[in-house]
Amino acid sequence: MDGQRERRGGPPQWWRHGPPWWDRRDDEGHRPRWPWRSTALITAFVLIGSNFAAHAQAGERAGLDPFARVLLFVTGAALLWRQRHPVPVVFGTAAATLLYLGSGYPYGPVFVAVVVACFSAVVTGHRRAAWTAMVTLWAGHALVSHWLYPWLPPSGDSAASWGEEIVIATWVVAIVALSELARTRREQWARERAERAQAAKRRADEERLRIARELHDVLAHSISVINVQAGVGLALLDSDPEQARTALTTIKDQSKEALGEVRQVLDALRTPGDAPRAPAPGLDRLPELVEQAAGAGLTVEVEGEPPRLPPGTDLAAFRIVQEALTNVVRHSGSRHARVRLDRDGRTLRLRVDDDGPATGADAGGSGNGLAGMRERAAALGGTIEAGPRANGGFRVLAALPIDVAHTKEEDR
Repeated sequence: MDGQRERRGGPPQWWRHGPPWWDRRDDEGHRPRWPWRSTALITAFVLIGSNFAAHAQAGERAGLDPFARVLLFVTGAALLWRQRHPVPVVFGTAAATLLYLGSGYPYGPVFVAVVVACFSAVVTGHRRAAWTAMVTLWAGHALVSHWLYPWLPPSGDSAASWGEEIVIATWVVAIVALSELARTRREQWARERAERAQAAKRRADEERLRIARELHDVLAHSISVINVQAGVGLALLDSDPEQARTALTTIKDQSKEALGEVRQVLDALRTPGDAPRAPAPGLDRLPELVEQAAGAGLTVEVEGEPPRLPPGTDLAAFRIVQEALTNVVRHSGSRHARVRLDRDGRTLRLRVDDDGPATGADAGGSGNGLAGMRERAAALGGTIEAGPRANGGFRVLAALPIDVAHTKEEDR
């Protein structure tokens, strides 16, 4: 969509987020690079352009002597330090330029160095210094052009017109205004880069949390079933070998399924941009979940039919039921649980009950399991209520909003 907006006449990407090379200037812990190339080009331009200006203004201004060339070279070479020491550079170039003009040398590209120094000072936050240097340069030029010119070279020079001074003042204001615009854009780019970095960090944290939640739900359920079946197998190994064999088969199947789901989660972690190789589990696997719970000695009664849900809601609903049944297996003395599914308009209501009693201090489940349920529900804009029932046992009640528009599109 961003590309389409750009093609339709919107601002280019670099205008919104800044040119790529500007990111390197603001890296924390790195000093600015020495601007060798730009400084050499500007210095060469100032020296060569001043030679042409001297020929064009021959007879009106003093010719370029070695002192003038040294001034031009120093003015351009000083820009090498403009990123590290912008304030001394902007005042130094302004003073050298004023000395050059006061000596009667020809007008020319010597002003380019002052413009670049002013720009660097403003965009690095030294606005007052840049304004002061430019106003000082203009005031000094006006003083030389209107009052001190009789005592300064070239001889026979006349006073400049105030119209020229107004033009110069206008150029000074325009240069500083453009520098202020660049500074504003630079600060905006810096804020946007910081916001993008913070958003990327937040997305990474959310992804890590999602993967941790998936691994917890998968492993907690599978290991709970494996633990129960291992106990059954050990208890019946001598008295009922056939039942022990069934328990071991359940352990094998459950561990294989757990490994498959863990591999799927890890694949998504390694290649986050690729589509998953296997579909995410949903309420259509509820009979399979009931069968696994039965293998762990828990009878599950399901009321209601699972509705058609978007993938995200379907996965969250499945994981909530899975974690609730896992908690019944691990923390409840009841061997019977009830799962009820209700659709109330745009809300899916899940209820998982057991008759208790609790078999440990962490009745109803561990903090991580309940926290994972709440995080899943909150990510969809839903709620989770979990706690003891008035008549004994424990209840988990989830309310998950259903994306009706998305569901209708899938029905088509």
